[in-house]
Amino acid sequence: MTIGGSIARRADALSVRYEVRGDLAKVAIPVAAEAPGRRDRLWEETCLELFLGATDSSGCWEINLSPAGHWNVYRFARYREGMREETAFTSLPFTVRIGQNVLELSMELDVGKILPAGRTIEAGVAAVIGTIAGKTSHWALTHPDTRPDFHRREGFALILPGED
Repeated sequence: MTIGGSIARRADALSVRYEVRGDLAKVAIPVAAEAPGRRDRLWEETCLELFLGATDSSGCWEINLSPAGHWNVYRFARYREGMREETAFTSLPFTVRIGQNVLELSMELDVGKILPAGRTIEAGVAAVIGTIAGKTSHWALTHPDTRPDFHRREGFALILPGED
C-alpha cells in the first residue's frame, strides 16, 4: 500500500489531492453515501485527514474526508484542547474516485474562511486506513513520536508560505 498526493496554495485556496494505491480489496472503504454531509468520528474507519495551523499560533484545524463523501472540520484552541466543529464551513465538496487499485480524493479548500489572509500555513497530511480484516494503520508524512499522533504540531511537516 502506498499513499501519496499533492497540496498547492494559490492565495487563500488550497488544492489537495490524496491517492491510496495498492490492493484495495483488502481495504475497508466506506460505501458512497446517498446524502453525504458533516459527520463525527470519521477517523474510526478509512479516512483522509488534513491538519492546518498558522505559524506562531497554537490553534489548528482538523479536516476529515471519508470516501463515503462525509466530512468534518474541527477547530482546536491548542494541542488536543478546545475541540469544536468549525462553523465557517457549512459544506465541504470534494471528489472521490475509486478504481481497481487506486482511491483518490481531491478538494479545493478556501482557507480564507479560517485563517487571516497571507498567513504562512503549516500542514500535516494523514490517513487512517481500515482493512476488511479489522486492522487499522495510521499514515502521515512524519510521526514525531513512537505512536501515531496526527495532532502533534511537529508532524505539520509542510510549510505553505503566505503572500508578502
